[in-house]
Amino acid sequence: MEWNDILSAGGTPILMGIVNVTQDSFSDGGRFFDPQAAILHGQELLRAGARIIDVGAESTRPGYQAVDAVQEWQRLAPVLEGLANKDALLSVDTMKADVAHHALQNGAAIVNDVWGLQRDPEMAKVVAEHNALLVAMHNRADVDEALNLKADWKRFFDKTLDIAQNAGIPLSRIALDPGVGFGKTQTQNIQAVRELGILKEEYGLPVLLGLSRKSVLGWITGQPATARLAATIAANIRGMNNGAAILRVHDVQEHIDALKVWAAMDGKYD
Repeated sequence: MEWNDILSAGGTPILMGIVNVTQDSFSDGGRFFDPQAAILHGQELLRAGARIIDVGAESTRPGYQAVDAVQEWQRLAPVLEGLANKDALLSVDTMKADVAHHALQNGAAIVNDVWGLQRDPEMAKVVAEHNALLVAMHNRADVDEALNLKADWKRFFDKTLDIAQNAGIPLSRIALDPGVGFGKTQTQNIQAVRELGILKEEYGLPVLLGLSRKSVLGWITGQPATARLAATIAANIRGMNNGAAILRVHDVQEHIDALKVWAAMDGKYD
């Protein structure tokens, strides 16, 4: 499978629905920590129109509580089992190669790595051995207000793609994520949305945008995470117009409606 087998031929982004099997998610505060609740939520997102379900069992919010690979997999296993064979294309949101390996053996087809193959040295090998799709996100350990974001994107993704090539991961199986909310100031987060088209131009790979309910939207609007739907849709429409091919979202039905209206206004919806 390649990304082109999944992406919309008409240019409208596909939606990746988020299922957080965590107790400390910034966006839903553990609502889906129970495996059955997570499964039902994933099924709901599929019915609403998500093309991909992204399941994560370790929060990556600022100040998150790390979990080991065993605990992370114990959280993921029943949810992946419950969603497998439900017309779901499953993604595992993890930075650990062991967790990715187990997930890919149990129904997942995509690895969403918030460190772009640069945290766990075995991750690229696991992705290659399973012929999995990859989302490689830009990340930084520290925030630097003087950062040249475009230069740092190039430094980071050049290294990621070198790792991928050496492991035997074809470019056709890689999507890039500009990393909104990770190692950036809020001004840099806005820049990441405004200029994400640079990644598409530079690398010719699909771009995934993940900004649903994130703090930069609260910084702009003053709204808490639970009241950032309008801000999320507005930012995602801007990101889509700048070239994002995949939108990672909590609120699938609302984005489906927004994309239908956008397509109709743009003359692309019959």
